[in-house]
Amino acid sequence: MRKILFVFCLLFFTISPSSAIEEVLLDVDDNNAPRQKINKVFEEDDEYTLYEKIQDIKAKEVKDTDSSAYLLDGILTKKFESGPIETMHLFGYFRGAVDMDVSANGDSIYDFNAIQAGINGKFRGGQNFYEARFRFDPVDGYSFLQTLPIDIYVANASIPHHTIILGNTRTPTGYEGSRSDSIIPLVARAQISRNFGNTRKVGLRVKGNYDLIEYDVGGYSSEAYFRSFFPGAEFAGWVNFKPLGKTKGKYGELKLGGGITAGQNDTNYFVSGVYAGYEYKNFMANFEWASANGYNGARGISTNHAEGFYSTIGYKITPKLQIIGRYDHYMPDKNFSNDIRREYTAGVNYFIKGQALKLMLNYIFCQNDLFEDSHRILLGTQILL
Repeated sequence: MRKILFVFCLLFFTISPSSAIEEVLLDVDDNNAPRQKINKVFEEDDEYTLYEKIQDIKAKEVKDTDSSAYLLDGILTKKFESGPIETMHLFGYFRGAVDMDVSANGDSIYDFNAIQAGINGKFRGGQNFYEARFRFDPVDGYSFLQTLPIDIYVANASIPHHTIILGNTRTPTGYEGSRSDSIIPLVARAQISRNFGNTRKVGLRVKGNYDLIEYDVGGYSSEAYFRSFFPGAEFAGWVNFKPLGKTKGKYGELKLGGGITAGQNDTNYFVSGVYAGYEYKNFMANFEWASANGYNGARGISTNHAEGFYSTIGYKITPKLQIIGRYDHYMPDKNFSNDIRREYTAGVNYFIKGQALKLMLNYIFCQNDLFEDSHRILLGTQILL
C-alpha cells in the first residue's frame, strides 16, 4: 500500500513532461534564524522525462550540511497557475537508529526515531508560506492523534530579515533543543536538549536574521500535545550574536547566544541557557549550558531543579565524511547531587546527499552515579524525500 501511494504521488507531479524554475521555500526549524531555500521545481511544460529528472537527482551534489535538502524536491513540487496556492511540495522524512546495547539502567530514552510526511509551499502573491507536517511513529504516554500533527503553521517573510510564524512549531528552548532533528550532529540530542527542549507548541513567534544578530522570540500555549486547551502561557526567546558576521566567512562563523523559557502548566517553570559555537571551513566546536527551575520539554513537565552542559567538536575529513566527539554532563535534580549522568560520544557522519541522505554511527559510553555504566552503539540513517 505504501509503495502504491508513493508511485501515485510521483505520477501526480510528473504526469506531463516538464525548463526548470527556482522556487523559494521556507523551513523555520532548520536554524535559529530564518533561511529561505532555493529548490529546483520542474514545470509541466518542461522537456525533461521522469528518467531524466531522476538522473538529475542522482547527480545533484548537496554540500550544505547546515540546512535540510530534499532528494525529490523537484519532482514532488507542484506549481499551480491559479488559486491561492502557488506551490505545493509533498515530502517524506525518515530518521531512525538501531541501539545495539539497550540498557534499562539510567537514562535509556533516546529520541532519534521519526517517521514524518506532509506538505509545504508558498501562497500566491507575496512572501507567505505554509507547512503541515505529520508524525507517524508512536510516543510513549500519548495517543496517536495527540502526536500526529507536529508542524502546522503559516509564515510571512515580507518584512526584510524577518519571518513571522503562527501555528504549532518547535519552540526556541536552548540552541540544540530548538533545531530540526535533520541537522543535529549526532544521532541523539544532548541531555539538556532532550529534557528541556525539543518540543512544539501553538503560538506566535518572530524570527530575525541580520549580519551581527539573529533572534527567535514568541508566546505560546504551554500544552505540547493537544491534551487540553491553553492550560497556561509560555514565553520562549533566544538571541545569537555573530561577531564575525561582517567578514563574509573569512575568519569562520562565531555565535554567542542565550535565552530563556518561562511558563505555567499546573506548575511554574523557568529554563535559561547560554551557547557558544564556532565553525571554520571543515572544523566546528560548540558549548551549551542550561539550568531549569522546572521545565516543560519533549518528555513532559517536571518540577525538578536540573542543570547540564555539553561540548561538541567535529571535523570534516572530506566533504562527505565527518567525525564528531561530545562530552555531555547532566544533573536531573540539583537537590540530589549524587545523581550525575555523563555521556561520552564518538561519531561518524557520512553525507551521501547532504542531510537528505546520510548514515550515522555513534558510540556512547554512559556513566551514571546511581546505575551501572553502559556502552551503546547507535547505527542510524536519515532520508528526506
